[in-house]
Amino acid sequence: MKKYFPYRNIRKGAVIFGLSLPFFALMMLSIIASLLVIIFSFSLGVIISTLLFNTGLYVGLNRISRLLEFLQMTGAFPKIISNKKDSGIDYEKN
Repeated sequence: MKKYFPYRNIRKGAVIFGLSLPFFALMMLSIIASLLVIIFSFSLGVIISTLLFNTGLYVGLNRISRLLEFLQMTGAFPKIISNKKDSGIDYEKN
């Protein structure tokens, strides 16, 4: 029987095939463009080169997305923790 595990990294954002959504969209645009190139110029060299380009792009985007995860240095906690209700009025001078 197959086991399913819950996705626990919900705060990291949505991930499709190991890529974030903007990188996944870029990958899909590349695949659609390569399919159009293959359809309109059908040759073995073009097919092999588009396959190599798309796999290289996927590997590159995957490495960039992993690198960006390590470079994000956001604080885990806010600077001020308060239980006061926010009235929306700012009393400080600009």
